[in-house]
Amino acid sequence: MKMKFGIKEVVATGIGTALFVALTEVQIPLGIIPNTALQPRAALLAFLAAVFGPVVGGIVGLLGHAIGDALFYGSVWWSWVFPDAVFGILVGLFAAKYAIKDGGFERKQIVLFNVVQVVANLAAWVIVAPVLDIVIYAEPANKVFAQGAWACLGNVIIIGILGTLIAAGYSKIGAKSSSLSKED
Repeated sequence: MKMKFGIKEVVATGIGTALFVALTEVQIPLGIIPNTALQPRAALLAFLAAVFGPVVGGIVGLLGHAIGDALFYGSVWWSWVFPDAVFGILVGLFAAKYAIKDGGFERKQIVLFNVVQVVANLAAWVIVAPVLDIVIYAEPANKVFAQGAWACLGNVIIIGILGTLIAAGYSKIGAKSSSLSKED
């Protein structure tokens, strides 16, 4: 896997982080477990990681979540910030295989993208977040594992629908007409 971090990745990181922060308050509560919701920012993170790779995914997940928490909630809940970074890294590890930049995001790549996002969500929200909640904040295990499972489910749904649609649309249209190019 080639780990390139050029001007496109810098721009994607900056714009992606700003959009992630802006989308912090856009959510549909799941209603059963407190502090869990369908969040479009999860689809944005999955898309950015799938297009630009693990470094962009990790940075956008970490900075976007931390800044969003600080701005909108007054404090940062680190046990939920780090899982977004983990998620972005895991999805980004397979960026080349999704072929989104090449305009080849077809059935096989869509299935791979969704299998990877499900596994990454399970790792981030069913393992990392609850364990960090217990270790950092001494939260009760039954509460945080329930929250993690519902957050995972919400993310899988929103990414499976919105994330897939964004990636497919970009692959068909945006990947072929990038406005960023190297000057002579």
